Amino acid sequence: MAIGEVDWTPFCLSGKLAIMTTAILLILAAPLAYFLTFSRFRAKFLCSAAINLPLVLPPTVLGFYLLIVMKPDGFIGSIWGWFSNASLLFSFSGILFASLIYSLPFAVTPMQTAFAKIDIRHIESAKVLGLSSTAAFFRVVLPNSLNGIFAAAILIFVHTLGEFGVILMVGGSIPGRTKVSSIAIYEAVEALRYKEAGIMSLALLLICYVVLITINLLNRKNGYGT
Repeated sequence: MAIGEVDWTPFCLSGKLAIMTTAILLILAAPLAYFLTFSRFRAKFLCSAAINLPLVLPPTVLGFYLLIVMKPDGFIGSIWGWFSNASLLFSFSGILFASLIYSLPFAVTPMQTAFAKIDIRHIESAKVLGLSSTAAFFRVVLPNSLNGIFAAAILIFVHTLGEFGVILMVGGSIPGRTKVSSIAIYEAVEALRYKEAGIMSLALLLICYVVLITINLLNRKNGYGT
C-alpha cells in the first residue's frame, strides 16, 4: 500500500503487531502482577527480576537469546515446529512472540503498582464472604485497578510500535511479514531517502501522540486523571 513516496505497509504491520501484543499481554500480565503483589512466595523477587530483564538488557542481547531458543532446533522453535510444521524465525508469529517477551515488563509493572494500592482488607473481606481467590481477582482487584490497566495498555502499544532491535534479530526485514515501521525508517535512512524517512517518522510520532492523548482522555473520563 504505497501513497506518494511512502509504502505504508510496514505501518499496517506495526499496528497489527501492537494490537495483538497489547491484547495478549493484558491477559497474561494480570495474573503475574497479582502473584507478584499478593503472593507470600519468598523467591518471587527472582520471578520479578526475570520479568524485568528486558528493561535492562540491550535489545540485541535479548534478540540473540530469543534467536537461539526460537531457531528450528531450539527449545521454543522445536515445539513450535512440532505443532505447526513451520519455522518461528522470520515470521509474523516469531516477531509477535519476541514482542510479548520484550514488552512484558511494560504490562506487569503498571498493573503491579495499581494492585499494590488496593487495601488488602477488601480482598480479605471478599474471601470471608465466600469468594474464591479467582473470583476476588475479577470482582475486587481488576475493577479497582483500571488506571493501571489503561497505563499498561498504552505502554505496551506505544513500546511495540517503536520496537526495532529485537524484531530485526528474530524477524529480519521481510516485506509484508516482518518489516515493521521502525525497520522501514531505518532502511530509508540507510539508503539516504531522508524525505521518506522523515514522513514515516512524523507519522509514527503523531500516532504515538494521538494514542497518549486518547488514553489521557479515557483516564480523565473514568476519574483517573486530572
